[in-house]
Amino acid sequence: MRKLLFFIFFLSYTCTFSYTGEIIKFFDSPGKFPTGICFDGKNLWVADRETDKLYCIDPENGKIYRVIESPAYWPMGIAFDGKYLWNSDIRGLTDKSEDLDGMIFKIDPNDGTILKTLNAPTKSPIGLTFDGKYLWCIDDKADKVIQFSPIDGTTIKSFKAPSPDVTGICFDGKYLWISDRILDEIYMVDPETGLVLLITDAPGKYVFGLATDGNTLWAVDYQEDKIFQLKIRDDEKIYRKNPQYHKVVFTHSVKCFGPGKIKTLDVNIALAEDRDNQKILEPISFNFTPTDILTDKWDQKTAHFSFQNIKPGESINIQVTTIFKTYLVRYFIYPEFVGTLEQIPSDIKEKYLEDDEKYQIYSDIIQKTVREVVGNEKNPYWIMRKIHQFVINHLTYLMDGMWDTAPTVIVNKHGSCSEYSFVFISLCRAAGLPTRYVGSTWIKKDEASLDEVYHRWVEVYLPNYGWVPTDPTHGDRELPRDQAYPIGYVSNSALITTQSCGASETLEWTYNSNIFYTTEPKTNVNITHFADWEPVDKTKYEK
Repeated sequence: MRKLLFFIFFLSYTCTFSYTGEIIKFFDSPGKFPTGICFDGKNLWVADRETDKLYCIDPENGKIYRVIESPAYWPMGIAFDGKYLWNSDIRGLTDKSEDLDGMIFKIDPNDGTILKTLNAPTKSPIGLTFDGKYLWCIDDKADKVIQFSPIDGTTIKSFKAPSPDVTGICFDGKYLWISDRILDEIYMVDPETGLVLLITDAPGKYVFGLATDGNTLWAVDYQEDKIFQLKIRDDEKIYRKNPQYHKVVFTHSVKCFGPGKIKTLDVNIALAEDRDNQKILEPISFNFTPTDILTDKWDQKTAHFSFQNIKPGESINIQVTTIFKTYLVRYFIYPEFVGTLEQIPSDIKEKYLEDDEKYQIYSDIIQKTVREVVGNEKNPYWIMRKIHQFVINHLTYLMDGMWDTAPTVIVNKHGSCSEYSFVFISLCRAAGLPTRYVGSTWIKKDEASLDEVYHRWVEVYLPNYGWVPTDPTHGDRELPRDQAYPIGYVSNSALITTQSCGASETLEWTYNSNIFYTTEPKTNVNITHFADWEPVDKTKYEK
């Protein structure tokens, strides 16, 4: 109920904001245990497990027009092929609780006559949809998405479900949409590859069935007993939610252990700026007055601190304090709406296609890999996505303290987040797709925490969308949903301090901070740096 009250508030006060998955309206389902839903070109049909009925309802208000008996005892998914209804049932005609005898029924929607009965291609066909030629179903036990023939049930193809608890499925003429009841998400899935292309929040806690009328999605929720109409393919490309307020004190400490002295010491600390995922709330403060504020060739600002003649036993502890607000950011990227490589501005190409020592984009290894991975693909989204899949399939995460070049990492087949980023950037640039990296500090599980590991990921320029984040390190997982999750996503647990393309005169290949020093012979220098996070009282900054 609290969630529904939030929906009402949200719809009332943010009606001008539009995004994929936003609720247009909702009304009560005709039964208390709704499972499947489909659209017949005019009306919605809803299956209900408890009543064993199929309801034809008005999509405007949920008014019931017609009711027919379900073909068997546990109706699940429901689909419409342009003339007839199809219904999947997980118990078949036995109604034995221990049996899962998945069956598929073809139904005359006028009187409920069963026109055809098929054994389902799987034991537990939960969701059901029709793509114009074939039926698709989801098996929540086997975690599969299956395309099969409506003539005899023969499997045409199948692939791994996006996540472990999938329920509903529908086809919008180009993509499959699939819901998950535990993660409370809805996925747009490429029916050719099974790749998840887009992720949005589900409208309720147990979306069981999905349908589309061509312009919007319909979701029936088993817990709320509601039917929701949702927006898709709108003009909003980015969605921000879950704001958090933080204070980060970044410390860079240098101690001279002697026996000689540190003759010169120059420390550069990256300064965070406003971005889609973050807003700086107060001027950044320092415990030492910076010698100056520098801007490198990539437009990255750093606070520069310069010292001389640091004697044995002396320490320099520089602290930079940032108070800021973060958001969880999700980009909604439709591949067909991405522009062409030719539409990328020339200044972006000139700056972000440049080669550098970590990339070596003209090396034989990079050129050969790009030809094999990208092939003749011209769509910038699919160039990026093919490279993303190659990186997560080819590399294994290993943080060994090395920052090897992209060709070396490909040969070694392992790397840290930085090395994943170097490979990704190198391959994208070799394919003509502008790419850069960002560096950050991350909050840990607790609001007050210490970060001394940090994280780096990638941003890709997609025409019509601009700079889009993607994180091949976090995408290196097994499930399709988990592989896709970091594409177009930034956590509200990150403070991005650094945005760069490669070697810098201030930060070199590092991020967050960098140091230059000279010493007398046999001088031992100890360098540490870390970020302390703590929560901030948001009432001071909320208006």
